[in-house]
Amino acid sequence: MPVLPIPDYRPPFPFASGHLATLYPPLFRLTPLTAPEPERVELADGDFLDMDWHRSRTGETNRLVVVSHGLEGNARRKYVLGMAAMANTLGWDAACWTQRGCGDEPNRLARCYHSGETGDLHEIILHCLSTGRYGKIVLIGFSMGGNQILKYLGEAPDRVPEQVVGGVAFSTPCDLDSSERVISAHRIYFEYFMRGLREKMREKSERFPELVDASKLKGIRTLREFDNRFTAPIGGFANAADYYAKASSLQFLRAIRVPTLMVNAQNDPFLTPSCFPVTEAMSNLSLFLETPLHGGHVGFVTKDRDNVYWSERRAAAFLKTVPA
Repeated sequence: MPVLPIPDYRPPFPFASGHLATLYPPLFRLTPLTAPEPERVELADGDFLDMDWHRSRTGETNRLVVVSHGLEGNARRKYVLGMAAMANTLGWDAACWTQRGCGDEPNRLARCYHSGETGDLHEIILHCLSTGRYGKIVLIGFSMGGNQILKYLGEAPDRVPEQVVGGVAFSTPCDLDSSERVISAHRIYFEYFMRGLREKMREKSERFPELVDASKLKGIRTLREFDNRFTAPIGGFANAADYYAKASSLQFLRAIRVPTLMVNAQNDPFLTPSCFPVTEAMSNLSLFLETPLHGGHVGFVTKDRDNVYWSERRAAAFLKTVPA
């Protein structure tokens, strides 16, 4: 049955709270120890993406995880590094990429990342395959990155390279319209995201004044307003509603063909009931939905001397099912 039993993950006190589980890791988790090897990937449209290679700790391998971060994240966030370290320990390489506009250096074009962007993910996968090293690739995404990989796997399955043999998505807002409402209602989360988004739009307004008008930042009180004024027009959508409708991965889940694990905690403060796609999982033998009681949003805290979180152990269990 693709809807998996509720796992026995029980967080330490006081992380049964979804909000504490969400807020603690970025603030207080120790940074996982890794040795990233940076590379700049040149894109077909003349822009670039930055990524980090993390090499297997057991020697040369033909197996790779491609890790996609969440909204306003980057390849050096703790949850990304934790997943890379886990993969390396299991004998997989990891390629962790930073989306357009999320790196230390501004991108060359006005084009921005967004929750439905799959073209850049596809180019990263093709770049990794161009090395000739990898016969097995698993995609791992968090939050927005989870939505992207689920959409990628389901929107055009024939485009997905045969070397991509699985996917894992944590804390995925697969219904963007409803998730926007709950995120905007929590001011601490809304302001956390808007701090970086405002800075990006001001920078783009200076370089592309004909395309981006920073004065439109005034008075924004919800992510929907930001997406109406910036994300939608820059991304080629009619408005925020059009963007949410086209970029949400929910509609593409039934078409996924490779084994894919979707893990959404029941106490995730960013998710609504429509982000728990039981019907879609029950109708697709390749989609496995798991809904732990606890975890918050990209949380899944585990307090131990190894600094390994439950989400990393869960992804490790999935990787162990991939045939050699």
